[in-house]
Parts: sequence; structure tokens; C-alpha cells
Amino acid sequence: MRVETLTSRDNPLFVKVRKLLRDPGAYRKLGCVWLEGDHLGAAWRARGGTGGEAVFTEQAWARADRRALAEGAQRVVVVPPALMRELSLLESPPDCGFLVPWAGPGEVRAGLDTVVLDRLQDAGNVGAILRSTAALGVRQVVALKGTVGLWSPKVLRAGMGAHFALELVEAAQASVLDALGVPLVGTSSHTSLELHRFRLPSPVAWVFGHEGQGLEAALQARCEAVVRVPQPGGEESLNVAAAAAICLYESLRQRLA
Repeated sequence: MRVETLTSRDNPLFVKVRKLLRDPGAYRKLGCVWLEGDHLGAAWRARGGTGGEAVFTEQAWARADRRALAEGAQRVVVVPPALMRELSLLESPPDCGFLVPWAGPGEVRAGLDTVVLDRLQDAGNVGAILRSTAALGVRQVVALKGTVGLWSPKVLRAGMGAHFALELVEAAQASVLDALGVPLVGTSSHTSLELHRFRLPSPVAWVFGHEGQGLEAALQARCEAVVRVPQPGGEESLNVAAAAAICLYESLRQRLA
């Protein structure tokens, strides 16, 4: 492991990180992702992540707990705090970050409980869904073409490390859903079938649609059932991330029962 001190903002490493921060899809071209902060770095390491480059402020590198996160890195770069601020979009930048290899677009695995994302646009929603997916024991997420990049900086931050517990497939065509080999169940606030009245298949692929438009019609037609979450409070609809958490929990509850 090489340890270097850098102070020039024009260093190729920093230029690459700034590209990743500016362009949510740049990771596909550059083949790497930027993990801001010790939490994401620790989650990546805990799931067997190795290699990559670690960046620490001078103060962080002096801490044993931070240095432990650099284990397995190919290179460690120590920078002044002012330069680290340029490598973050946060108001309070973290004291470390990790430039790690991108896992690639992924391939669908058959027979798994799965979450399918149909053109979801909000990075916060997608990250929150990934957290619920991992927490509730679902192993695979398939993001159809038109969904925000799963490895973009905002989705990574909102996911809080869930990425590294999941099989992720992105920018997929709807035709790949045939390879899942499990029933699809969709969600809509305009259907009459209530979630708690439907015996869910297991395994199952839950399909969650665009925040405003809902599921694409052809995709909805492929679903074995389309259910809604009862809303006695009278609101028009739930936030998609909240609805996803409820549906995934109902799958788990029925399985445990």
C-alpha cells in the first residue's frame, strides 16, 4: 500500500472524483465510484471490498479507526481539509473517501426475491428503497432503463451502504424480467385489491413505478397482481419509498407467519 501526500487540485485522481460528482452517470464511463465518508467505506470493506484508492484528510489519517479503513487499498492519499472539501457535494464534507471499482451493470439471477424499479427518478427514493430492500431480506434489485443510476453519488449516500448487500442490475430492458422466473406483483393507488388481502407468492418480484406516472402500462400487464396499500387518511398516494417498505415488510410478514 502506497501512502502519498498531495496538495494539487489538478491531480488526475481529484479530476476523476470531481467528474463523478458532477455527472451522475460518469461511473459507467470511468469504471469506478466515489464513496464519501467512513460509513460507506466501512460498508464496502465489510462486504469484502478490496483495492481502490483511499483519500484522507491529514487529521483523519492520524486516527487509527480511519487508517483501518485503508486496509486493502492500492494507494492512500493524504490531503489538506481544503482540498477534501472540493471532493464532496455536502455542506459538511467527510474526512475520508474511497475511489473503488464499479461492479458493472450486473446480470439477473433467477429465482430470487427481487425489487424492480420502473423509471424512478428521485435519487433519495431509490436509495431509501435499496435500504429497505436489504434490511427486509430481499437480495436483488433490477433497475429498468430510465431509472436514475444506482451508483450515482446521491443514491449511494441515501443507500447508506445497502448497495454492497445486494445484487444490482441497472439500465435493464423489461425483457430481462423473463429471466427472473418468479411472479411479478405491481403497486398502484388506483386498483381495488388491497395488499393485506392478497396472498403473496414467494419468491416474488415487486415492481415499483415512476413517482408521478406509476407503472408503465405494458409492465403492469405482465404482473400477476397489482395491489394497493390502504390509505384511510385520504391522501392521494404514498411516497414510493414508503410504499415499497410497506410492501416488502408484508412479504416478510406473510413468510414468517
